[in-house]
Amino acid sequence: MKILYISPRYEGGIGGHAFRVAEKLRQHGFDVKLMHVPHIPIKNVKNPSFALFGAAKAAFDREKYDVVHAWNVPSAVVMKFVKAKKKVLSVHGMYSEQVDALHSNATSSVVGATEEKLLKIADVLTTDSKLVQKSYKGKLGLNFVYLPAPLDIEKFKEIPDVQKKPNQVIYIGRDSFEKGTDILKSIEGKINGKVIYCTNVPWKEAMTRLKESSVLVVPSRMESLPQTIKEAFYLKVPVVATSVGDIPEVVKNNVTGILLNPDDPQSLLESINQLLDDEEKAKQFSDAAHDLVIKNFSWDVLLPRYVEFYENLCKK
Repeated sequence: MKILYISPRYEGGIGGHAFRVAEKLRQHGFDVKLMHVPHIPIKNVKNPSFALFGAAKAAFDREKYDVVHAWNVPSAVVMKFVKAKKKVLSVHGMYSEQVDALHSNATSSVVGATEEKLLKIADVLTTDSKLVQKSYKGKLGLNFVYLPAPLDIEKFKEIPDVQKKPNQVIYIGRDSFEKGTDILKSIEGKINGKVIYCTNVPWKEAMTRLKESSVLVVPSRMESLPQTIKEAFYLKVPVVATSVGDIPEVVKNNVTGILLNPDDPQSLLESINQLLDDEEKAKQFSDAAHDLVIKNFSWDVLLPRYVEFYENLCKK
């Protein structure tokens, strides 16, 4: 089966997920190609330039595919011009709401007016978020296939053994408003430990720093389900996170971590210090979280679902 993947990049959250799925499918005998498209790295221009350059590249590509899979909404514009029997679009959040929170009013208005048309370019829609699945069904009456993002446990063999750094608190992700880094920074001086920020660092370095840390903090205002939480679960690093997006699906309050409301710096401070001061509770949470990720998010569990998804798609 010949498959083309389209994503603005193949690292980080969405792009990294696409890259990992491609790797696993190739090992299973699928022919998966990644389309690389240049863009102008300026806010409010990045996505439109990616869509424009990508559409031009796709229009001149004579190759035919069994499946083309776009990994975010801007990629759907590119996908429209690809010659394929089936077209798939993956969405990792309510796109119009994300744009509304992060971009200008003009950009938000355009996206709001075109969102449904872009989604309907696909024959099949997928998401790794049960909340997104439910929300789009209610908002636009669209059906999404739920495909969770797996955790590649084998890659953790690359992470060296490290000693724990007492009371080290870590944040991993973009330094941006929707990620809530400003909230964490506002309480940093009152935390009973040292906070380190891993932004725009290679995965291996980020995981090494995570492995040596005592607490992972996810202070987001907007999310789907960060892969970083699953990675912390596997490495048995307790998590303090906000109850946004699909985070409550895995961070069960006082079971697999601590869950709190977004934009609440005082509760965030108290929760971080609570885990730093109570090693027994931190271990209890991290053990339960490790068990959850092994049973629900490993490739052993989820790869058969991805294989079945593509095989069934081509039978229709």
